Amino acid sequence: MDAVSERTASGRVARRRDRRKAEIVRTATELLSVSGYQGMSLEEVAERTDIAKATLYHYFSSKDELVAAALESLTQEVLRRLSERQETAGPDASPEELLRALVDEQILILTETAPEVATVFSWPRTWPKVFEVPMKGMRRRHDAVFRRVIERGIAEGAFDCADIDVALQCLHGILNQSSVWLRPDAGRKTRAAIVDCALRLFA
Repeated sequence: MDAVSERTASGRVARRRDRRKAEIVRTATELLSVSGYQGMSLEEVAERTDIAKATLYHYFSSKDELVAAALESLTQEVLRRLSERQETAGPDASPEELLRALVDEQILILTETAPEVATVFSWPRTWPKVFEVPMKGMRRRHDAVFRRVIERGIAEGAFDCADIDVALQCLHGILNQSSVWLRPDAGRKTRAAIVDCALRLFA
């Protein structure tokens, strides 16, 4: 086999491995959203992905490593969707328009497009200590998306906010509670009403 053929074959193997790894992470995320950390087992992940448990260890050395990958995957997906929503708003969007778009998108994520985000991150008491620092980091990265828009709004005089930290905590409280009581089919009008209420924190 020549060098080009070897690289092609190696690339195929790497892509298959990446696809299988992504499938394992998706399955772990589904189980976490239903059963939490304590209820998720590597045995069930292996069974649902139709691989031997021993094979699973070729991809992840432990349950904690797999769970960490699932949490990071969820975080990246949320950040990606928020970034895309900001881009959709356009470069000339005002801070209020950007914040309105971000809040609306976050509600959509939590209630319709990725409800597992709300479920997985709502079990803080059942997570082992090893996840405390990584999860705080994930929350900070998420918080930073909203914080940047709010800080810009304050600097430009669009927002009036005495304590940005308190306001952000209240904002996240509104968003997290929306996943508890808002029906997935509530519709744009209901989301808009929640967004209006949330933005009053910065009026």
